[in-house]
Amino acid sequence: MNIHDKAHDLAKAIQQSAEVQEITSAMKLIEADPEAKRMLDDFRNRQMELQQRMMSGDMPQADEMEKMEKLFEVLSLNLNIRRLFDAERRLSIIIEDVNKIITDSLQHLYGSQM
Repeated sequence: MNIHDKAHDLAKAIQQSAEVQEITSAMKLIEADPEAKRMLDDFRNRQMELQQRMMSGDMPQADEMEKMEKLFEVLSLNLNIRRLFDAERRLSIIIEDVNKIITDSLQHLYGSQM
């Protein structure tokens, strides 16, 4: 058994999953709506900035996090953006599950350290 071949099989299965298909469909609808695209792009840029700051140790203030949560709520009122967020959340859960399965399969090597 070639592990890399299995990894490519898994990647293909993920690409063909209902979640990825839903993300692709939602993105097409958002791309066709300039206002929704602008709002989503703005949100993603702010999100990335916050994540980069957090990774460098600069924790955002509570009011800044509240602003992002409110912006997320406003964006979620757009049905296509909400559809995208829901599909992304489901795909994230799948990826977390796969990671846990792999990690758990190796736990016997390290005991309870993992």
